[in-house]
Amino acid sequence: MSLVAVVDIGTNSTRLLVAELTDGRVTHELERRSTVTRLGAGVDADGRLADDSMKRVYATLQKYRQAIDEHGASVRAVAVMTSAVRDAANGAEFADQVAKRFGLQPHILAGDDEARLTFLGAMSERDPNDHTRTLVIDIGGGSTELVVGDGHEMRFHVSTQAGVVRQTERYLHSDPPTPAELKALRGNVGEIVSAAVPSEDRESVRHAIAVAGTATQLAAIAQGLEPYDPERVQGYVITADERDRLLAQLAAVPLDERCRTPGLDPARAPTIVAGAAILSVVMDLFGLDRVEVSEHDILRGAAMEFG
Repeated sequence: MSLVAVVDIGTNSTRLLVAELTDGRVTHELERRSTVTRLGAGVDADGRLADDSMKRVYATLQKYRQAIDEHGASVRAVAVMTSAVRDAANGAEFADQVAKRFGLQPHILAGDDEARLTFLGAMSERDPNDHTRTLVIDIGGGSTELVVGDGHEMRFHVSTQAGVVRQTERYLHSDPPTPAELKALRGNVGEIVSAAVPSEDRESVRHAIAVAGTATQLAAIAQGLEPYDPERVQGYVITADERDRLLAQLAAVPLDERCRTPGLDPARAPTIVAGAAILSVVMDLFGLDRVEVSEHDILRGAAMEFG
């Protein structure tokens, strides 16, 4: 048995998992945290990580480092960094600071690696002999990973430039967003996904698992979870009808009212509309009338990979 701590420094949030591993499998999650840090704010327009954004991440990492140390000196600690860091001109400099200040071994993931680790995490508890063709959807702040496979084997994967921070900054300028803005966002995401995923791969999918903040928040909102309960989120099924109802509900109100939505982390309120719209487009393009929500995502995959 070994201990590993994984910090996922994403475009919208910074998350921590401390877990026990046995024979390469996560056997127990000791600690899990998530903080909205908005590292990718402005990266799409400026091409750089902003000083204020990096400071928010550093403040969060200071707390995470303390939490990691409480589990003992034998914990292997790594940081995985995704769209915002790999797209930013100063991303490598930021990664170097994370290593120096907090003792986290940095890994700036290429889009393909991000997709692979997401699939590994999402399918980790699945029967490797179950050959139902499954789509794993990871809607992030700067990108969305789409992975198709069965058992524990990937068949197709792609990282697309559609994410909740990126598409919010590009398209949703009104409060609340206008129907025209939502239509433009959906059209853009549809073009991106259609171009990225061949029709034969879309048509082969029979089941879908959605991971990360958008999906887990929608599951929490659907159930009115206060406080958040990961056990009730894990395995929750969002139907197309419920997805449409949630999107309409969230898009109809201004931000200050959306922040008070039962089950929604107020820090995610600025981007949840874009997230729900992206999920809607992906489900429609893959012909899916429902999606299963999972807490098992890139954090778990990275723990298995680097632990």
